[in-house]
Amino acid sequence: MTDARPLGTDEATFIAAAGSGDPAGFALVTERHRRALQVHCYRMLANYEDAQDMTQETFLRAWNKRETFKGHAALRTWLYRIATNVCLDFLDKRNDRTPVPSELPDSDSEVLYLQPYPDRMLPEDPQESVVARETIELAFIVAVQHLPPRQRAVLILRDVLGWPASKTADALELTVASVTSALQRARVTMREQLPGRRLDWRSPAAHELSGDERDVVKSYIDAHERNDLDGLTSLLRDDLRFAMLPERGTSVRTAKDAVDGWVSGGLFRRGHDDWRGISTAVNRMPAAALYLRTPGAPEHRLFAVAVLHIVDGKIAELTGFDATGKPWLDLPPAL
Repeated sequence: MTDARPLGTDEATFIAAAGSGDPAGFALVTERHRRALQVHCYRMLANYEDAQDMTQETFLRAWNKRETFKGHAALRTWLYRIATNVCLDFLDKRNDRTPVPSELPDSDSEVLYLQPYPDRMLPEDPQESVVARETIELAFIVAVQHLPPRQRAVLILRDVLGWPASKTADALELTVASVTSALQRARVTMREQLPGRRLDWRSPAAHELSGDERDVVKSYIDAHERNDLDGLTSLLRDDLRFAMLPERGTSVRTAKDAVDGWVSGGLFRRGHDDWRGISTAVNRMPAAALYLRTPGAPEHRLFAVAVLHIVDGKIAELTGFDATGKPWLDLPPAL
């Protein structure tokens, strides 16, 4: 695997650190790639904590293999190759979680190990980020989990990172024909999982949240804080797709049925009606961190993170993550 490029500063620094066994020099040159590699691992695994662990494992393997790097490829390319195979090894061993039931229709599919990805941890350098909004949104992350691991790797390397087939084949130890076939099958599955979505991930869309999205999040939080059920209902599309993880199942509900279901589950009733919220962003999507103060408690404790997909000023999809009693995304545990 080679890149048509001269030996760069990163590559020269890495080779020097590897030759002298200098861990500080190694860390200095590899650390700048951490965030991009972590996003790559997250796309493969759909779990923020696992992505952090596998990124660390990537650096460990890179250090152990440091003498094999000769600068024929960009250091970044070499690290992505290692990270991809680290994730594939992890997926081969992941047997303690419920697999995605790929034979089920999308409305019934679930990824119980799904975690949101905090925007503050995305790469800051636009040239390094390779984070088109569509490729980090929850819908994309969930859809990718329906692919077998090697198809998943091929799709991400080819269609997200833009690698040529030959480089992808080399990284995965496959033939170019196998890569081409795997990509075709993966694209078919992605179209089935993301009907009506923009699928040209190699042409990044705008990264920033719109003012409209921010306004909806503010209204969503206000409705909670005022226990305004009519106001909350008015924010939801009547064909709302709702999921609460780690519970099973995604359902399509009318706005009224969704709110009625939350109330029947005990929310917005006495003892569960003292809310506070803060706006945040995960997966380049607007989100609300919701805090609840129960009777006798001195403060509002983190209760849930609601990730919102907003279309034409309405919440079309709401994915809730139970955050009770756990540190989440470095959000304050209490307000």
